Amino acid sequence: MEADKALKIVEKQLTKKRYEHTVRVMETALDLAKHYKVDEQKIELAAILHDYAKYRDPKEMKRWIIEEKLPHDLLEHHPELWHAPVGAKMVERELGVSDPQIISAIHWHTTGKRHMSVMDKVIFIADYIEPGRDFPGVDEVRGIVYHDLDQACWLAARNTITFLMSRNQPIYPDTFQLYNEKLGRNMNGK
Repeated sequence: MEADKALKIVEKQLTKKRYEHTVRVMETALDLAKHYKVDEQKIELAAILHDYAKYRDPKEMKRWIIEEKLPHDLLEHHPELWHAPVGAKMVERELGVSDPQIISAIHWHTTGKRHMSVMDKVIFIADYIEPGRDFPGVDEVRGIVYHDLDQACWLAARNTITFLMSRNQPIYPDTFQLYNEKLGRNMNGK
C-alpha cells in the first residue's frame, strides 16, 4: 500500500488532532529509520497505520480480541490499550497489509515488549517522542534516541510505568518485560 493511500484512509478514521499526530509520528519515524538504517517504506506505512483502530468502538475491539484470539489479558486493561493489537489485526484483514514487520510494529507501539525488532522500537519511540508530545521525561528520551535506541525504549517504558503507577492504573506485563530486559542491559553495561 502506498503512503498517500494510507494517509487518506486514516484521515477519514481519525480526529484532526490525531491525524496531525499520525503525520508527526510518520515524520519522526522516517528520521529514525534513516538514522538506524531501517526500511523507510515499511516504517512509513507502519507509522501511518499505527492508530488505525484508535477510535473504534470498545465493543467492536473486544470482539476482535476474542475472535482473533489475541491475549485474553488485554480485556483486564483499559480499552485505550486495545487499539494497537486490534489495529494490527484490522490492518491485516481490512486493508490487506500482510508484512509481518509492519503488523508487529503496529501491534507493539503502545506497550512495547521484550525482544522488539528495530522497526518495532522505531515505531514505539516515534509515537512516544513526536514533536507534539509534551510530558515529563519526553525531552530526556528525545535527547538519547539518536545515540541509543535501546536506552530510549527503556526510558520510555520506565516513564510509562511511573506515570501509570502514580495514577494507580494497571500496567500491561509486556511493558514491564521491556523495562526489565533493558534494565538488565543497562546494569550489565551491554
